[in-house]
Amino acid sequence: LRDLPTEVQERAGRNLLAGVAMDEYADDLGRGDFLIRNLLGVDRERGAIAINDYVRVGQTLQFQLRDAEAATEELNALLDRAREAMAGEAAGGLLCACNGRGQGMFGEPDHDAAAVADRLGSVPIAGLFCNGEIGPVGGTPFVHGFTASLALFVPVGEDPER
Repeated sequence: LRDLPTEVQERAGRNLLAGVAMDEYADDLGRGDFLIRNLLGVDRERGAIAINDYVRVGQTLQFQLRDAEAATEELNALLDRAREAMAGEAAGGLLCACNGRGQGMFGEPDHDAAAVADRLGSVPIAGLFCNGEIGPVGGTPFVHGFTASLALFVPVGEDPER
């Protein structure tokens, strides 16, 4: 951390997290490939850190920095992808946002709900703040922190096979 610019060091003091790679064999890891976990402590004598998860030998761990701009970009990209995947409009949605998000992180209230409205239109949304949100990483569901999970309810067509 000492080699980082002063501004990043200051932000890291309040926002540093650990990202656990879900596929340590992947050639190129990026957004969406890490399960984000809290840093619980540091043992300088042993050169060890503690996080709130089990990490296997050989598994990739990458430090992550909570960042409002990056979180907004990722949320918008996921909402765009959801919109494209739906045939028509959603009938409604349930938005579960971490209590570590909101005005404290984004500087404005209702950030995540506003992003849903902006990207998906006038879909009725119910929501709540959480301390642990369920969502997938690499196709497997996990309990997350500092994230927003959105379940969209899509009307079933007349095709009985759907």
